[in-house]
Amino acid sequence: MSDRVYNVLFLCTGNSARSILAEAMLAKHGHGRFRAFSAGSQPKAEVNPLAIRILRESEYPTEGLRSKSWDEFSSPDAPVMDFVFTVCDNAAGEACPYWPGQPVTAHWGIEDPAAVEGSEMDRRAAFVTAQRYLKNRISAFLALPMASLDQVSLAAQVREIGHMAGATSGRPEVA
Repeated sequence: MSDRVYNVLFLCTGNSARSILAEAMLAKHGHGRFRAFSAGSQPKAEVNPLAIRILRESEYPTEGLRSKSWDEFSSPDAPVMDFVFTVCDNAAGEACPYWPGQPVTAHWGIEDPAAVEGSEMDRRAAFVTAQRYLKNRISAFLALPMASLDQVSLAAQVREIGHMAGATSGRPEVA
């Protein structure tokens, strides 16, 4: 078993819901084999409070979670990413910064729970659904035999994960 720790960056436009959920879940389930980060191209001023509440209720770490720009991860002193996953269609359609180290990239689009309007129960259900779809993707990702896959095979596997249940079309969302 390799002692290698992989850096994973989850991207979304606002970095307030889906990418935050993914960061917290990988931080817990990665068991020290993965360092999880999240960022956005146009970060919101804060993390969506319902995202934090759902994470806490599910016993995921929330300390230190904040909405931040992807520029933090493209600077020379930033950690080199091994994987970069977009979790919203808008971020997938944007021109991303150059990521040093040639990370494996994939689109794992999930509907935006923060965009759901309606009752508290409707909004909560949207966050729980997004969390479930992201957890399924993260579980499949963690099950990959990282050390035994070549770069091309690994890239194909993580892209295939993005087609699991709950995947968005891959086209930019209408705001």
